[in-house]
Amino acid sequence: MALPLIGVSTYLEPDVRWGVWRLPAALLPAGYHQLVQAAGGLAALLPPDSAPGAAGTAVHRLDGLVVAGGPDVQPVRYRAVPDSRTGPPAPERDAWELALIEAALEQGVPLLGVCRGMQLLNVARGGTLVQHLEGHTGDPGVFASHAVTPVAGSELARVLPGTVEVPAYHHQAVQHLGSGLVASAHAADGTVEAVEMPSAAAWTVGVQWHPEADATDLRLMRALVGEASG
Repeated sequence: MALPLIGVSTYLEPDVRWGVWRLPAALLPAGYHQLVQAAGGLAALLPPDSAPGAAGTAVHRLDGLVVAGGPDVQPVRYRAVPDSRTGPPAPERDAWELALIEAALEQGVPLLGVCRGMQLLNVARGGTLVQHLEGHTGDPGVFASHAVTPVAGSELARVLPGTVEVPAYHHQAVQHLGSGLVASAHAADGTVEAVEMPSAAAWTVGVQWHPEADATDLRLMRALVGEASG
C-alpha cells in the first residue's frame, strides 16, 4: 500500500550558508518531515511558487497538507495596520500558503496548520489576528511548554483528550475567527490554541503550538496521515 503523500510548506530565506555556499534557499526545520515520516507518511517539501495555478496543481497531487510555522502574516492580509512589534513581512510565502490553503479546502484535501499555518487558515477564512501577545514566547529560539485544553466534543479533543502540555513559540494569535472556523482549544489565559472547520470537505485543523518540536507525540500527525490515507 502506497504511503500517503503529505506536502509541507517551506521557508524562503534570502541568505543561507552551508558548506562553501551562501545562497538564497528554501528550507524547513527537519522536525516537520521527520514527524510526517514517523506518523507513516511520505513528506514532500513545497517551496513558494508564484506561477498561476501552481498551488492547485500541487495540492491535487497530495494526500494531505501541512502549512508550517514561520514569520508573521502581513497585516494587510487581514485589513490591519502593522503593529511596531510585528515582524518583517514574507509576501511571497503569504501568497503561496494562502493559495495552498484555498486549494486544499476546495479540493477536500486534509489540512494541518501549525502556528503561522493556523493563523493563515484563519486569515484565509476572513478572520483577524492579535499582532502581539505578552508572555507567549520564551527565550529566542527556545520552545516554551504550556498547557492547552481542547474543547469538549471537538475533533481535537478526540485526537488529544484532556489537557496537554505543548511546545510553543509565538507572539501572535487568533483574534476574530474566520468563517466556518471554531475554536477547539484554549490556553489558561483564554488564547485560542487550536481551530477546526467542521463544515470543510476534509479534516481541517490548525494548532498554535509546534507538534514537530515534540517527536514523542505523534497523535496530531497520525490523525492527518490517517485522514490522508482514507
